[in-house]
Amino acid sequence: MSARPEPCVDRTFGFLVREVGRLMKRHFERRARQSGLPLTRLQAVVVLFLSRREGVSQAEVAARLDLEPIALVRMLDKLCEEGFVERRPHPTDRRVHTLWLTPAAQPLVARIRAINEAIREEAFAGLPAATHQLLVDALARIKDNLALHEEGAQQ
Repeated sequence: MSARPEPCVDRTFGFLVREVGRLMKRHFERRARQSGLPLTRLQAVVVLFLSRREGVSQAEVAARLDLEPIALVRMLDKLCEEGFVERRPHPTDRRVHTLWLTPAAQPLVARIRAINEAIREEAFAGLPAATHQLLVDALARIKDNLALHEEGAQQ
């Protein structure tokens, strides 16, 4: 029985996932800059996250987005100064602030989503819709598998 040949490094799963992520980030940054979006890529990530989960705590945002809490605080300070995010006291825990988008952020959310959709269209160009869905489903399953193992390792 012969050993399986090692794949070229640029064809391994981890390398390809990392490269796709890197290129999508670069495409977002370029398009955001070209369109005059007044946010950095990470600020856009936070705004988009909050658009789906308003009322979460700063700690939850930091954990879910894998951001250092101090970096998130600085980012939130800037987003608050710009009038896009507001901190509100938690209803039962005065040590916690919840995060909410302001009405001024809504046009930004629409612009971020439009940029993301255009990038997805470019990324999936030439792939049948069924392949696109299969790929997304497979990546979601891989993410769930890894998250399950991570939860088990933390216990």
